[in-house]
Amino acid sequence: MPYLCNTMGYSKHNLNDTIVALSTPPGVGAIGIVRLSGKEAIHIVNQVFDEKDLTNEKSHTIHFGTIKDNSNRIIDEVLVSIFIEPTSYTKENVVEVSCHGSDYIIRQLIQLFIKKGARMAQPGEFTLRAFLNGQMDLSQAEAVADLIASSSASSHEIAMSQMRGGFSNEIKRLRQQLVEFASLIELELDFSEEDVEFANRDNLKKLVQRIQSIIKKLLQSFQLGNVIKNGVTTVIAGRPNAGKSTLLNALLNEERAIVSEIEGTTRDTIEEVLNIKGIEFRLIDTAGIRRAQDQIERMGVEKTIEKISKSTVVIYVFDVLESKPQDLWEDVDRFLHGSKALTANSKRIFVANKMDLNPYTKPSDYYKNDLITSENLVSVSAKNQMNIDYLKETLYTAVVTNPQLMDQTIVTNSRHYEALQKSFKSLDDVIKGMDSGITSDFIAMDIRQALHHLGEITGEISTDDLLGNIFSNFCIGK
Repeated sequence: MPYLCNTMGYSKHNLNDTIVALSTPPGVGAIGIVRLSGKEAIHIVNQVFDEKDLTNEKSHTIHFGTIKDNSNRIIDEVLVSIFIEPTSYTKENVVEVSCHGSDYIIRQLIQLFIKKGARMAQPGEFTLRAFLNGQMDLSQAEAVADLIASSSASSHEIAMSQMRGGFSNEIKRLRQQLVEFASLIELELDFSEEDVEFANRDNLKKLVQRIQSIIKKLLQSFQLGNVIKNGVTTVIAGRPNAGKSTLLNALLNEERAIVSEIEGTTRDTIEEVLNIKGIEFRLIDTAGIRRAQDQIERMGVEKTIEKISKSTVVIYVFDVLESKPQDLWEDVDRFLHGSKALTANSKRIFVANKMDLNPYTKPSDYYKNDLITSENLVSVSAKNQMNIDYLKETLYTAVVTNPQLMDQTIVTNSRHYEALQKSFKSLDDVIKGMDSGITSDFIAMDIRQALHHLGEITGEISTDDLLGNIFSNFCIGK
């Protein structure tokens, strides 16, 4: 009986159907690629392809010709690429029709293929089929979406590594080691009346602890992985005329924000992206924090406070000519240290600006306990680009606390992180159970739980709801 696809919240679809969708971005372009996948993919295109019999052609070949509609009218000159099962992305017959990137042409082709027996693909259905047909595991399938969304060298590198099985291979190794011991524990249950022990408890404990140490490293990498995947929300805040916009321009090395000596020039937020060693910092220049002079400025100040509360990093800029240490400390207590919305992991960097106008300022005068220290206070002259490179290095160090993690397997997916947490807890229960002398059946139960959660990552354990949640976020042509 064919598998019915109800994983995406749509009406049920037979996964033996041949599907069709546009695989290139919608809109006018030089070319568009219409993709088909399924048993009848080659036959469907062959019915309307005018030059040769595609059913007799070899896999991984490209053919030039015209496609005609039912009235024998030429729709377009195209290139047709053929991939014969199982050597294709989905492990099914796949045809990619490269046409001119006209919306009209693309619509005509898709409608024609549907008339000939295909149906529109659902979001992510090509990749779903690749997963269900064993072409890739679930974590690799998720990496496909991450690869498409990657916007920096680091996010691209991690997604590519995961798509090629780097992360899933590590999970599979951990799971296999645990399975081998679990089978011995299960065997003991068959001989429970004879009181025999096939699994050496000391060796099992060492194995569990070793697996936990690896899982712990993976869990610790998630903060960095999340930063690489999603970027770092970085708010530039401070009093009016402290040089926030000048600092933004200096970091970007371009005149992005209007700079004026008039206080309150920035009344709304300005957002730009700065890439530092492969990490994207989403810089947000905000309105100066002070008692607002009018309603518009008051709205700007309120928005600044809101942005600060949601930021990963706050760059607080102060003018060394105008701000005494007490002024900075008051601002910290009011807007940063006292903000309930700021999490414990939020980073704060303080920028002593306009040092060229007051070079005898001692940064140490502004230190306060462990909130403002030599590690998170940077002296600059934004106008003269003084110490901007060091500020960038400080920003990078604030979010990449352990650069060595960049060379290891990194967790970027929150679903994987939650599964690893649950697996770690189940392994904890295994050790506690052995220490308290519980029977083999309870140990086996905890091991099964750990195996279950590890299996959720790669898709060895999956549900329709889980698959629907993952693949519904894909574009239709992927």
